[in-house]
Amino acid sequence: MERHRILPRPDWQKKVEQVGLTYHTVRMETYWDESTYWEFSAAEIDRIEAATSELQQMCLAAGDSILDNDRLGDLRIPPPACARIRETWNSEPPALYGRMDLAFDGRDVKLLEYNADTPTSLVEAAVAQWYWLEERYPEADQYNSIHEHLVAKWKELSGYMRQPVYFACESCDEDWMTITYLRDTAQQAGLGTEALVVRDIGWDSASQRFVDGGNRSMETIFKLYPWEAMLADRFGPHALETMGKTQWIEPIWKMMWSNKALLAILWEMYPNHELLLPAYLDGPRNLDEWVQKPILGREGANVTVKLGGITVESTPGRYGEGGFVWQQYVDLAGSGTSRKVIGSWLVDGEPCGMGVREPDGYVTNNSSRFVPHLFR
Repeated sequence: MERHRILPRPDWQKKVEQVGLTYHTVRMETYWDESTYWEFSAAEIDRIEAATSELQQMCLAAGDSILDNDRLGDLRIPPPACARIRETWNSEPPALYGRMDLAFDGRDVKLLEYNADTPTSLVEAAVAQWYWLEERYPEADQYNSIHEHLVAKWKELSGYMRQPVYFACESCDEDWMTITYLRDTAQQAGLGTEALVVRDIGWDSASQRFVDGGNRSMETIFKLYPWEAMLADRFGPHALETMGKTQWIEPIWKMMWSNKALLAILWEMYPNHELLLPAYLDGPRNLDEWVQKPILGREGANVTVKLGGITVESTPGRYGEGGFVWQQYVDLAGSGTSRKVIGSWLVDGEPCGMGVREPDGYVTNNSSRFVPHLFR
């Protein structure tokens, strides 16, 4: 595994915009950074893929354990949602994708967290870095079959979903381009689609159904909007009450995985497992160096990193009321000089690609640079 410095392509901004990456610059700082790339060996890619697959199986077992032992309360999940989580876990409604964030030093893989509900950085991982590779290093390969897996999954789901499939998100540029890309993969699979922002989803009290701006019934909805936020909204109770009539992607059981309490539950189930870091719900215990994360948190907000008894970073935000998890700190730089996080993508639970993020500090957030990768 080696980090290389190179010159960006001429007109790189225009080139990435043409494939949907319109948010390549965040607050005047470069987000898509092709002045750098990471080169991996085929064996290292195999290691990341195998670790992701094993972690996915462990998460499946953790889901069973959470429900069998009535631990949804430990995940701070509202009681009204618990029955629906159990129902959907057992009935297996359509589910699409997720992203595991991993620490990797070329040898050891450690799970940092799992975003199984609303993962972003998809356009850059599935599309932008692939076109970069084809132009700059066509003789090399890339761990990236995300697009093909998405199209194949939509085709598989077509017989189980009512159309059109609605794609909804908040109005920020990254979210909108993410659902635009996902909508394109669904259309390539032959599905009819519509797109709108979450605030434009209506509720028809007479027919007890969600409707779009034309008062058409919305029966299948992909939402790039966290379940915990949905349940806190005024239409949250309606989403629970009509779950048999409305298909939500991702399904509500994903609340068990897109929740950092999962890290502590995995450590309880698999103590000293080579792919896990010690993690606890009741404090740092005997950890000398640790990261405190909100159980229900997003984009690196409200995270505290403590090393040698000193707080070296503490990020602001609006999360933390649901409690925290304490996870052992791992050096994201490994033996190198640049911190990096591997975003390992899964479609239908199958590993199929990755992206690399480089935080400036100890905490990875939504503006941490995305850099492309290849392997030989």
